[in-house]
Amino acid sequence: MLPRAESYDDLIARFRWQIPDQFNIGAATTNAWAVREPDRVAILNRRADGEVEQVTYRRLAHDSDRLASALAARGIARGDRVAILLPQCPQTPVAHAAVYKLGAIAVPLALLFGPDALAYRLSDSGARAVITCAQGLERMADMPQAPASLELIVSIDGESGEAQDFDALVASGEETFVPADTGPDDPALMIYTSGTTGPAKGALHGHRVLLGHLPGVEMPHEFLPRPGDVLWTPADWAWAGGLLNILLPGLLLGVPVVASRTEKFDPEAAYALIERLGVRNTFIPPTALRMMRTVRDPARRFRLDLRTLASGGESLGRETYDWAQAELGLTINEFYGQTECNLVLSSCAAIGVSRPGAIGKPVPGHDVAVVDASGNVAPAGETGQIAVRRPDPVMFLEYWGNPAATTAKFVGDWMLTGDQGLCDPDGYIHFVGRDDDVITSAGYRIGPGEVEDCLISHPAVALAAVVGKPDPVRTEIVKAFVVLKPGNAASDDLAADIQAYVRQRLAAHEYPREIAFRDTLPLTTTGKVIRRLLRDEA
Repeated sequence: MLPRAESYDDLIARFRWQIPDQFNIGAATTNAWAVREPDRVAILNRRADGEVEQVTYRRLAHDSDRLASALAARGIARGDRVAILLPQCPQTPVAHAAVYKLGAIAVPLALLFGPDALAYRLSDSGARAVITCAQGLERMADMPQAPASLELIVSIDGESGEAQDFDALVASGEETFVPADTGPDDPALMIYTSGTTGPAKGALHGHRVLLGHLPGVEMPHEFLPRPGDVLWTPADWAWAGGLLNILLPGLLLGVPVVASRTEKFDPEAAYALIERLGVRNTFIPPTALRMMRTVRDPARRFRLDLRTLASGGESLGRETYDWAQAELGLTINEFYGQTECNLVLSSCAAIGVSRPGAIGKPVPGHDVAVVDASGNVAPAGETGQIAVRRPDPVMFLEYWGNPAATTAKFVGDWMLTGDQGLCDPDGYIHFVGRDDDVITSAGYRIGPGEVEDCLISHPAVALAAVVGKPDPVRTEIVKAFVVLKPGNAASDDLAADIQAYVRQRLAAHEYPREIAFRDTLPLTTTGKVIRRLLRDEA
């Protein structure tokens, strides 16, 4: 969808949306390729035994057709919600495609969710079915009570209690299935997103959401697909970042996607996986990249053939940007979006759109700006809220069952992201922080990203997170939570050295007046630091 171009201005001038009147994500990501090249590899699945299984489009189309047929025979119909509680494995795209072919709504859920979080999402969505695994069944067994709407539970690890066997269910379906005739605005997918206040909200998307993502995927991956491209992300496929930044676009574009089920991100294992599977294109969240910085001499120890390295989800920072250029010989293409409207800003070093500390520029087809509280575009250099103008093919339809929250998300035609940013005179947008992450100290507004970036440049610091701690004099003070590199011991002297280091490089009002050393930082299922927990502790 993204035309080849030599410059950003040329790219913007030549781009046009191509959204058909009928589009079904399930058919487009499986059957379309199965007809043209049935033996084309869709998924490279690294199994638990270490062997790599090649999953073809023929298999994805066959299994998803049969699963759609079997679910229909058990009463799952158009508009019904089907929860998908699975790790990175071949059954995940099969389940998604089957749900979309039915005209039903997929509700991806992360295996790291606790029983209360699962129970809330299943109940709020009114899910009639769940496709999961043994680990998911254990989580569900601890739920306070089973949602009243739930009628069918399926496990890829075999029959267990009320759960039916996934393979047997697939085998029971008809050989062929005619996908629902869905339009771009027909509901397809609902991803729950946690706001700054209140319970998680279900962001409902139409089938057009996948097409809307393509420019934002192709830009940071420098005109994907190219011959030999192979995609991988450590991000959970239940998250918009894993599902819509990598898995579904990869399937649609015919680029093999690596599936690797892991319980915890291991930077050494990440390099080894990239080497073994021949990964050429990867999306790695900033926190995971900072962990990869702690591995010595990666380019010498591992045979890496990476073509593109994209990152987003939280602020990247200059230190990590510079490290990738020095150690990996790659420029990280930072991008930006959120569950409601994803991949709308991006960098692309191939056409000169790259600036340390900046997210990038608007992706072709998206109208993005920094606005004030009234929805007026802010002058260059002035902080405001990052916003996206509707209509937009990647924008959500609504918050499920919450019209008031949907309305509150907009000022006029601007969808407010809740993220503070500024646009520089050259059109690059810089991320300052979430509305609730920005620290107010002695009249100054301090974005945590700049302080965290400075902290991790200290030779003893591996990871850092910064929050505001209430203070009777300054309103808030900057408090840092720090994970040290191996070989460094926490001490008052080291804390003082880190404070002086930041004060000298930033400003007197920005250095952390308190430092707490930690073995780990609390992370979400998507690899972001959970600052809310750190704020509560502070």
